[in-house]
Amino acid sequence: MEGFIEQVVKRDKTAKSLVIKIISVILLFVIPLTFVFFARYVFYLALVGFFIFIGGVYVVWYIFSLQKVEFEYAVNGDVLDIAKIISLRKRKRVCRINIRDIERIEVGDSEIKNMAFRKVYLAAKNPNDTEINTYAVFTEPAYGKCMLVFNPNDTIMQAMKPYVNKDVLLKTYYKKK
Repeated sequence: MEGFIEQVVKRDKTAKSLVIKIISVILLFVIPLTFVFFARYVFYLALVGFFIFIGGVYVVWYIFSLQKVEFEYAVNGDVLDIAKIISLRKRKRVCRINIRDIERIEVGDSEIKNMAFRKVYLAAKNPNDTEINTYAVFTEPAYGKCMLVFNPNDTIMQAMKPYVNKDVLLKTYYKKK
């Protein structure tokens, strides 16, 4: 079954992104107004403040657009590719995993939270929502034991099923220990 299955997951808005947006809007007005305030002493500072404001509008728009993040999960044969798409204009590979190398897949972090990992790949809708996140444990030659946090739908999980190790298959898909 060679096929290509993909899923796109939008990241939830977080408090961090809201704080970044608020600070950028505040700075958009504070910095140019500072230049306009000092324009009483030197006239051309008012023009500098105006041009900083015009440039700041673009910078604030760019910062707002950077907060729109999506993750794309793609299963192509026995490989799981995960890419991060920032505001539909920049694509960055998060990781590429051979599905046969996955040692464990868990929904919820009840058994995973006590384990130690050298590297954690976050590609989830909301990394803090431990009940709905799926955790995949695998070993990478460069880093050692790694963990992937993601939110695959049933289609992605079924596409991974033929390539998962027998022990993981029994525990994850058939709920046997």
